[in-house]
Amino acid sequence: MFLQLDRVSVAYGRNGRGKAAVAAASLSLARGQIGVLIGPSGCGKTSLLRAVAGLERLAGGAVRLAGELLSDAASGLHRPPENRGIGMVFQDYALFPHLSVADNIGFGLAHLPRAEREARVAEMLDLVGLGHAAKRAPHQLSGGQQQRIALARALARRPRLLLLDEPFSSLDVDLRERLAQDVRAILKQIDATALFVTHDQLEAFAIGDLIGVMQHGRLEQWDDAYALYHRPASRFVAQFIGHGVFAPGRIVDMPGGPRVRTPLGDLDDAGECPLPDAYPGGECDVLLRADDIVHDDEAPVKACIERKAFRGSEFLYTLRLASGEQVLAHVPSHHDHQLGEWIGIRPQVEHVVTFPRESS
Repeated sequence: MFLQLDRVSVAYGRNGRGKAAVAAASLSLARGQIGVLIGPSGCGKTSLLRAVAGLERLAGGAVRLAGELLSDAASGLHRPPENRGIGMVFQDYALFPHLSVADNIGFGLAHLPRAEREARVAEMLDLVGLGHAAKRAPHQLSGGQQQRIALARALARRPRLLLLDEPFSSLDVDLRERLAQDVRAILKQIDATALFVTHDQLEAFAIGDLIGVMQHGRLEQWDDAYALYHRPASRFVAQFIGHGVFAPGRIVDMPGGPRVRTPLGDLDDAGECPLPDAYPGGECDVLLRADDIVHDDEAPVKACIERKAFRGSEFLYTLRLASGEQVLAHVPSHHDHQLGEWIGIRPQVEHVVTFPRESS
């Protein structure tokens, strides 16, 4: 692997012996892959990024890049940030207001001959689609354009690895997702390896080949978006990614294999679920995503609409079953039912995900 983190820990306080900000996190990226770290505020994702950059010393573990040891807590090795061949893009762009766009990009290239420097700047401007803006000042550009310039400046020095700390957080929601897709295309075009930090799931899904979900300093799961959504490794990941709730279930043996009994009825496809003896008495909690619940007027199970959120092509309904359980459902927006109305629903679960029953 090109980037390898082996049980990396980061702790603040005197001599790094305070409370752990990151605890034994391991992940890897192949050359040309884009990784993303997401999680709630204070979960340790930025601390982990800073450890890779060399801005934080390790309290445990090791960081390797292209087979080269950059940090190792056991031996005390810590290569300075400027000697790691790593580029960084920050949340606030950090552009120099008194320099032109071209001079901002070329700022770290003073060691190159003038002709080579100018060619590299022009190449980067073309890469981010801003060749026409070379002589402008940063304040004359939009937020999205300024972020592209920050990206071009970081890439101009041909870093072995690019680190980006919430680079789109100051932009509006629609622009963030579009720019994330554009940045992914730019990085893929030059086969760059990158590690992002973000708090936005849609942004993470738009840009990442692999995504890590963090909580309380621990990396709960490092996987692709599909696996995080459909095969979460922990209850926290299941709750954090997407819209869903847990419903009580019981795994039972049937002639065709184990099935999961839920308040919505038996699930149609329980082929991936554990055997009944995986939990005491087969009792478990079943993850039900909003897209696992289908609105069907003919269904025998009815649910009351408690809340609804308009999403353009669909509503996100929060529903309450007669038995008291709450579920979520994505319903096409032409089915505009009223709060308090009872509608028919049925489960259509492609991936059965269960966890041990959690006491109330």
